[in-house]
Amino acid sequence: MAKKKSTFWSDFKEFISKGNVVDMAVGVVIGGAFKDIVNALVNNIIMPLVGLLTGGKSISELKYVIKEAVLDAEGAVIEAENAILYGNFIQKIIDFLLIAFCIFIVLRVMMKMKEKLEALKKKEEEAPAEPEAPAEPVETTDDILKDIRELLKK
Repeated sequence: MAKKKSTFWSDFKEFISKGNVVDMAVGVVIGGAFKDIVNALVNNIIMPLVGLLTGGKSISELKYVIKEAVLDAEGAVIEAENAILYGNFIQKIIDFLLIAFCIFIVLRVMMKMKEKLEALKKKEEEAPAEPEAPAEPVETTDDILKDIRELLKK
């Protein structure tokens, strides 16, 4: 029995039709927006506070100058400085750690909510059904005889 040879395009079509691509695309778009929010938090709130600790200088501007720039008499750069820009690297590490921390918090909250919903569903499934309302009482022979006796008394 010969197996049908799959082609690149048929495999791609199958991959697209599964719906995972749409989920992934939504995740990428939301992740990009989330990254912008965290970057705004880092750049506009946290880093200015950290800048106070570094003497008002932005962390991304920190560098180790290997060779100073050569300037002419008018102050124009003849030869650019050669420097190791370690501050930008530190800034990117801080950005990554804060983004990872924020994602961790969001995922943790979502998992806790999911656990609570599952526990609630499980509790509802385990709870006994409400007792049925008692059916109308069935008249017994004694009840009928009592009713006849009451009628005869009148």
